[in-house]
Amino acid sequence: MLIPIPDLLTPQEVATIRGIIDAAEWVDGNVTSGAQSALAKRNEQLPEGGAAHRKAGAIILDALARSPLFVAAALPLKVFPPLFNRYAGGQAFGTHVDNAIRIQRGSDFRIRSDLSMTVFLEPPEAYDGGELRIEGLFGEQSVKLPAGHAILYPSSSLHRVDPVTRGARTSSFFWLQSMVRDDGERRILFDLDRSIQTLAGDLGQGHAEVVALTGVYHNLLRRWADA
Repeated sequence: MLIPIPDLLTPQEVATIRGIIDAAEWVDGNVTSGAQSALAKRNEQLPEGGAAHRKAGAIILDALARSPLFVAAALPLKVFPPLFNRYAGGQAFGTHVDNAIRIQRGSDFRIRSDLSMTVFLEPPEAYDGGELRIEGLFGEQSVKLPAGHAILYPSSSLHRVDPVTRGARTSSFFWLQSMVRDDGERRILFDLDRSIQTLAGDLGQGHAEVVALTGVYHNLLRRWADA
């Protein structure tokens, strides 16, 4: 399930985040790589756990909490603190799959990575290349979104970032553990939720069919959720 989340961040939030992270010191992106990813990854990353990382990440976490679309699509149980990376001068990230378990450095916080998310922090016209390419059941999809927009996709999918040949591609990335482990079950719940919202708009929230379908949604969620 590949779900775009438009306007996750406001333009002011994007500007605030960029002001924080652009002034910080960046390091080699392989500080968070597994053995396989390290062979394919060439980029820079904001150091995990630093003041800039925590402050900028908190803005993104607040934005996630207020986004009904994100909550409906991800059904989040745990969210890894958002990280930040930058590609320029031909840097890229070759085809890889994200680690199944992510552990926050210096803590006992760990998650099963069911979903991965990229939040774009650079206007697409400001750089060439840098497309996020995600392989799925219906072939490869290319993603390059406006600043403040995000994409949510299964962590199990093969994906890569094309070389950036002009300018710089700056983004936030992180992983989520969903209450519903199975991607197919999450898709059913998401589609049902969207249909319920449409019907509620047409018929009213208290209409008998809307109430009945809402009951079906919650009973399925109760059956499939880990928590």
